[in-house]
Amino acid sequence: MEYVIIGNSAAAVGCIEGIRKTDTDGRITVVSSEPFHTYSRPLISYLLCGKTTEQKMKYRPDCFYENNGIDLMTGVTAKEIDAKKKRVALDNGKKLSYDKLLIATGSSPFVPPIEGLDSVEKSFTFMSLADAKALDAVLTADASVLIMGAGLIGLKCAEGIADKVGHITVVDLADKILPSILDADGAAIVQSHIEKSGVEFILSDSVQTFSPRSATLKSGKVIDFDILVVAVGVRPNTALAAGAGAEVGRGIVTDTHCRTTLNDVYAAGDCAQSFDVVTGENRVLALLPNAYMQGECAEINMAGGDELYDYAIAMNAIGFFGLHIITAGSYDGEARVKREEGAYKKLVTKDGCLAGYILVGDVARAGIYTSLIRDRVPLDTIDFELVSENPQLMAFSRVQRDKMLGGVAR
Repeated sequence: MEYVIIGNSAAAVGCIEGIRKTDTDGRITVVSSEPFHTYSRPLISYLLCGKTTEQKMKYRPDCFYENNGIDLMTGVTAKEIDAKKKRVALDNGKKLSYDKLLIATGSSPFVPPIEGLDSVEKSFTFMSLADAKALDAVLTADASVLIMGAGLIGLKCAEGIADKVGHITVVDLADKILPSILDADGAAIVQSHIEKSGVEFILSDSVQTFSPRSATLKSGKVIDFDILVVAVGVRPNTALAAGAGAEVGRGIVTDTHCRTTLNDVYAAGDCAQSFDVVTGENRVLALLPNAYMQGECAEINMAGGDELYDYAIAMNAIGFFGLHIITAGSYDGEARVKREEGAYKKLVTKDGCLAGYILVGDVARAGIYTSLIRDRVPLDTIDFELVSENPQLMAFSRVQRDKMLGGVAR
């Protein structure tokens, strides 16, 4: 069996390990446009601030490819998929034949078409190891940095460079930071904490024009800067799949077996849609754990197994300047809120189940809340009052505890 994987991040690793669970002999070729060993993208900010190294960032050990019999092609980009001939054309002129193909092309930074942006000499995005290295090379102790975007990527960049530059200004059109994962109260707590590290926020505003070293905002305010980081969002890399004839929405459309609409072609990770068990929608859930599980599911099926990926949820576990945050699920429903000094908890219930949560500061035992959401546990079968105040396994039945601890297969 000839397996080809386009991409080399979490979904690809899950794919490789999924194949090897059922097929130890098939040939696996991995095509990666990046020149690096597989690494954990969320750690690039920690590389900049010295909390990790490139070696420690590796998502799997150095021997991973050799131990799994992988033909790794780095610095090479897949240009075209011929789904009828089952062949992938590469930018180096080579063509790879496949029996089963996984598209794990991830996502790319969205760079908005703003007047004058092309005149900015020191302009960067912040999604890859190469991005982090390029940015690090120009940082100086007296530099002023403008970050466009107060989302996850922009704020992780701010954390990574805060001790290496003179001043950081973050601008976002939204009226709060982390608008995709936090409500107003949670965002206010996190913003106050980040501001203590010297980061300045300008919210409900946006850049209208650039000159080489300044930005004019919609409000008329002018911000001078030495370095610009564009972190306003990402777009799934779907062009390769679409060009081959696969159905594409916001991401590549897949079923619960991670199959695309093309024969013997699968998709996983940030480029692919998956079924959200909370909202009931098929949508992109660009999260590392989901990417791995999607890739693993896809390749078990590619290798002849029968695996379902029907338990995805939106979830983020992240920290900024020592403050930890975990969020999951949907906030559409009835909310229970608890506020303490430097901490915030919001539990959202709907249709008798936990639909989502926000934890800021105290994130202990968040996994219990995640299990309640993912497994759609009826709240009237547990002591939810106890769980709300102090999440612990004793609030569950023995059968439920066994399942949550891995004693019962999904």
